[in-house]
Amino acid sequence: MYCVFSEREENVKADIFHAYISLLRQTRPTVSADPDAMEQGEGPVNLLQVQIPSIVRAVHKQLREKSIKTRQGCFSLLTELIQVLPGALADHISVLIPGIIFSLGDKNSSSNMKIDTLAFLNCLLSNHQPFVFHPHVPIIVKPIVSAVGDQFYKITSEALLVTQQLVKVIRPLDVVCSFDFTPYVQALYQSTLFRLRAADIDQEVKERAIACMGQIISNLGDSLQSELSTCLPIFLERLRNEITRLTTVKSLTLIAASPLKIDLRPVLGEAIPILASFLRKNHRALKLSTLTCLDVLVRNYGASLTGAMMTDIVKEAMISDIMKELPPLINETDLHISQLTMNLLTSLSQIDRASMNHIQTGILPQIMELIRSPLLQGGALNSMLEFFQALVATATPRLGFKELLEMMTKPIYEPQQFSSSPSHSSLALHKQAFYSISRCFAVLTVGQISGAGQAIVEKLIYDVKKSGQDSIKLFGLLTLGEIGKKVDIDSSGELLKVIVGSFSSHNEEVKSAASYALGNVSVGNLPKYLPFVLNEIETQPKRQYLLLHSLKEIISCESVSASTISHIQPYIENIWTILFHHAECAEEGTRNVVAECLGKLTLLAPIELLPKLKENLSSPSALTRSTVVTAVKFTISDQPQAIDSLLRGSIGDFLHTIQDPDLNVRRVALVAFNSAAHNKPSLIRDLLNKILPHLYEETKVRKELIREVEMGPFKHTVDDGLDIRKAAFECMYTLLDSCLDRIDIFDFLNHVEDGLKDHYDIKMLTYLMLVRLSHLCPSAVLQRVDRLLDPLRSTCTTKVKANSVKQEFEKQEELKRSAMRAVASLLAIPDADKSPLMNEFMSQIKSNVELSALFESIQKDVASTPSETSLMDTH
Repeated sequence: MYCVFSEREENVKADIFHAYISLLRQTRPTVSADPDAMEQGEGPVNLLQVQIPSIVRAVHKQLREKSIKTRQGCFSLLTELIQVLPGALADHISVLIPGIIFSLGDKNSSSNMKIDTLAFLNCLLSNHQPFVFHPHVPIIVKPIVSAVGDQFYKITSEALLVTQQLVKVIRPLDVVCSFDFTPYVQALYQSTLFRLRAADIDQEVKERAIACMGQIISNLGDSLQSELSTCLPIFLERLRNEITRLTTVKSLTLIAASPLKIDLRPVLGEAIPILASFLRKNHRALKLSTLTCLDVLVRNYGASLTGAMMTDIVKEAMISDIMKELPPLINETDLHISQLTMNLLTSLSQIDRASMNHIQTGILPQIMELIRSPLLQGGALNSMLEFFQALVATATPRLGFKELLEMMTKPIYEPQQFSSSPSHSSLALHKQAFYSISRCFAVLTVGQISGAGQAIVEKLIYDVKKSGQDSIKLFGLLTLGEIGKKVDIDSSGELLKVIVGSFSSHNEEVKSAASYALGNVSVGNLPKYLPFVLNEIETQPKRQYLLLHSLKEIISCESVSASTISHIQPYIENIWTILFHHAECAEEGTRNVVAECLGKLTLLAPIELLPKLKENLSSPSALTRSTVVTAVKFTISDQPQAIDSLLRGSIGDFLHTIQDPDLNVRRVALVAFNSAAHNKPSLIRDLLNKILPHLYEETKVRKELIREVEMGPFKHTVDDGLDIRKAAFECMYTLLDSCLDRIDIFDFLNHVEDGLKDHYDIKMLTYLMLVRLSHLCPSAVLQRVDRLLDPLRSTCTTKVKANSVKQEFEKQEELKRSAMRAVASLLAIPDADKSPLMNEFMSQIKSNVELSALFESIQKDVASTPSETSLMDTH
C-alpha cells in the first residue's frame, strides 16, 4: 500500500493514508499484549518492521509537498507507526528532520499543520533513545523556540510539551551522556521563562510552562545557578494560585528529586507552609502530589530544614506545620494517601528525631486504628513497617520497642476495649488485622532478637500453648511464623510441639495460622524442619491439607533468589516424589495445593522437572492428569522466567488435554490455556489453529451433561457442563486482548452469538465480549449486527414472573443493564444506525419508559468512562 503514497489525487492519497493507519491500529493490540510475540513467526509486527525503510522513503517525498493535507496525513501515519513500534524510526531520523523543519518554518503552513508537526515531534522524541537526536539538536532547537513564542496559544502549548521532551533528550539524567547541551540552555530557558511570567495567557499554556520550566531546572539547573533567584519565586506565586498549584507541586517534586541537587533553600521557608496547607484541602490529587513533594523535600533537603542556617524556632514551625496536618490523612478510606503519609513520617523521623515527641496524641492513635483495619495490605502495610522501624530507631521516650508492641497487641489481649471484629466471629479482630499486626510486631522483634526479642518469642510460645482465647493463639502463631522466617527461634525445642499441637484446634483460622507458622519457621532452619514436614505429610493423613500448605509456604519463600533456591535444592527430588503420592487425592482442594507446589517446584529446576511433569500426562488416572495440567498453570507468569523457552516447546502437550475424555481435565486445561493467553501469549499463539476448534467445541451446551435432581417436592436442573463452558468463554475473552490477529473473527462471532442465548453467567461474559469487539473490530461486528441484536432484545424485554424470589429480579436487572451496555457499544459503531433492526430496537427502547431511562443512564456512564470497558479479572 505504501507504494501508492505518491498518488496524485489529494483526496485519494488521504484515503490511502487513512487505510494504512487503520491497518496499523489493528496491529497495535498484538504488540501491547505480548512483546515476546514479535520474535515469533511471520506475524504482522515482523512484516511491519521489514516495511519501515520503504514506508519512510515513500513518506519522505511527501513531507516537502506544498499540500498541507498530505503532510498532515504523513505525520498522522508516522505517529501511529511509532505508537505501534516505539523506536522504529531510530535509523531514519536524519531523513525525517528536514520535513519537520519545513512544516514548522513554512510561512504557508496553517496553525493546524504546525500543531500536528509539533505533536509528531513530541511523539518522536518520547519514543526513541536520546542519542539518535543529538546530531540534529542544533537545527531543531531554533524552530521549537520560535514555536514557543508563537502568538497562537495552541501552538505555544504544543511547543512547550516538545521543549520539555527535548530537555530530557539533550541531557538525560538516567544515562551517561557526553553530548554538549550548554549552547542550548539559555535559549530554552528564556523562551519558557517568558511564558512562565505571563499572567494573561491561556490556562493550558500556564500549566505547560510550569511543567516545562520544572523539567528545565531539574535537568539543566546546574547551568542556571544565576537564574534561580528569578525563576523560583515565580513558582511560589504559582503555588499560591488555586488554578496552577497542582501543576506547580508536581514541578517542585521533579526539581527536588533531581540528582543535580538544585538549591531550593531560598524558597523552602515559604513553600513548606503553603504545601502543608494543601493537605487539608478536599482535593485528592493535590493531597497525593503534595505528600510526595514534601517527602522528597524532607529526604533531599533535610539538612536545610535542620541545619545551622535555620533557627530552631523556624525549623520547628516548619515541621510542626506539616505534622499537624497528618492525622486526618491516616485512615482506611484512602490507603494510598495513608501510605504516602507514613512515608513522609518515616522521612521526618530520620531527619529530625525530636519531631516524633508529639505524635502520641494525634498521629499514633490513627496508625494504631489503621493497623486493625481489614483493608490494610500491600504498599500501605509496608510503609507502616518502615515507619515503626524508623520510630524505634529514634529512641523517643515512651515510644520504645516494648511500648509499641504493647500498643499493637492491646486489641488482642484486651479485646473488651475494642469492637473491630465481625459480630459472628469468635476472634477479637478481623482476620486480616491479625496478619497486619503480626508483621509489624515481628519486624520490630527481629531487630531486637539478640536482646529483649528472645523473651518476647518465649512469651508468644507460652501464650499459644496455654491461652484459652483463639485470638491470642492466632496472633501468636502468625507472629512466630513471621519471626521464624527471618531467624531460627526454637532454642528450647518447644516451638515445634506448640505449632503441631495447634493443628488440632477447633478453630479453622487457628489451624490455618499453625500451617502458615510451620512453613515460615521451617524457612528459618530448613535442615531441621523440612524433613519433619515431609514425614508428617506421609504419616498424618488427617493433617495432610494443612501440612501441604506449610510445604507450599516453604517452596514460595525459598524461590525468591538464587541463594535461597540453593538451600532447598537438595530436597527437591524427595519433595517431588511425596507430592506425586498425593496427586490422586479425591479432595480437589488438596490436589490444587499439590499442583501449586509442583508448579513452583518446577520453576526451581525446569530442565529436570518439566519433562517429569510431562510424563505424567499419560497417567491412566484422570485425577493425576488434572493435577499435572493445573501445575503447569503455576509455571506461567507475566515476567520472563528461565522456564519460558522450555515451556514454548512443550506447552502444546499440556494443552492437548483440552481433548481429554475426562470433563474435569478438559476444564483445568482451559484454565491453564487462559493463564497462558493472559500472562504469556507467545506460548500459545502458534498453537491456536489446533486449539481453537476444540475450545469452540466446549462452548456448546451438551444435553448429556444436564440432569434433574429432586430436592424434596421440587425438581432442580443441574448443568454439569456449565463450568467448562464458562472456562471456554473466559478463554475467548482473553484472546481478544492477546491474540486478535490470529483469530477468524467471523467464526469467533458465531460462538459469541450462541453464548448470548446461554446461561446467566455465560451471557454476562458475552456482553463484555461484544463491548470489546465493537471497539477492536467494528467492521466485522457491523456485518453481524442484526444476528447479535435478536438475543440482546430478548434479554432486555424478558419479564420475571411476579412470584419469583428477589434474587431472580436482581439477576434479570443485571442482565438487562449489561445487555444495554452491549447495545450502546454496537450503536457507537459507524453506520450501525443504518440497520433497520437496530432502528426498530431503538424505537422500542424509547417507547418504553423503564428501558429508555436505563439506556440513557448507560450512555452517560459510557461517556464519563475513559476506558473502553471495565476489564474483568478471570485469572
